Amino acid sequence: MISAILWDFGGVLTTSPFEAFRRFERDNGYPDDFIRRINATNPDNNAWAQLERNEISIEEFDRSFSAEAAAAGRPLAGRDVLALLAGELRPEMVRALEICGAHYKTACLTNNVAYGEGPGMARGSGVARRIAEIMALFDVVVESSVVGVRKPDPRFYLRATEALGVEPGECVYLDDLGINLKPARELGMKTIKVVEPAAALRELEAATGLVLFDARAQAVRSG
Repeated sequence: MISAILWDFGGVLTTSPFEAFRRFERDNGYPDDFIRRINATNPDNNAWAQLERNEISIEEFDRSFSAEAAAAGRPLAGRDVLALLAGELRPEMVRALEICGAHYKTACLTNNVAYGEGPGMARGSGVARRIAEIMALFDVVVESSVVGVRKPDPRFYLRATEALGVEPGECVYLDDLGINLKPARELGMKTIKVVEPAAALRELEAATGLVLFDARAQAVRSG
């Protein structure tokens, strides 16, 4: 029996920041996935991990990330990477969240940093207002920069289930990263990897019995 739907934010409700990373790398002559490789090195204690747990300031992150980039072979300021984090909203996923919220408990589980405005790290007043409206749809929001724990630590997921008053086995969890889905699955959650929103929504429909995917609207956006 499903009681709750848990959502990652970046890469699920918005386009992935990795897309912005790749564009930046192409436009500025960096090797493909240079930023991701830095963040995957010493993943529990590197500058990125410490910032997402709010253990260091933006200034400290800028220095530490810059040193990690230099060690990886190219100069890159940490602040330049932070500017790439805010993705574009996916309206079909936001609509699915609205529908799910009318039938199930919902939570947002986001690894984020204390940069920009609010849990979605929005920049610009108009975008910040829209992100705030979306965050208000959730029953619970768990932010790594607030609780000091980040995915894929199992404690992060349990904070959400405890706050919702549900068991992990009653939850569906959507994320764009396999490394974050694995512990959720091990806790007993049904997991959905979001690569293409349409495919993810089909899986969520199968799990919930709700109608979430609008093929006509998708055709208009794709056309």
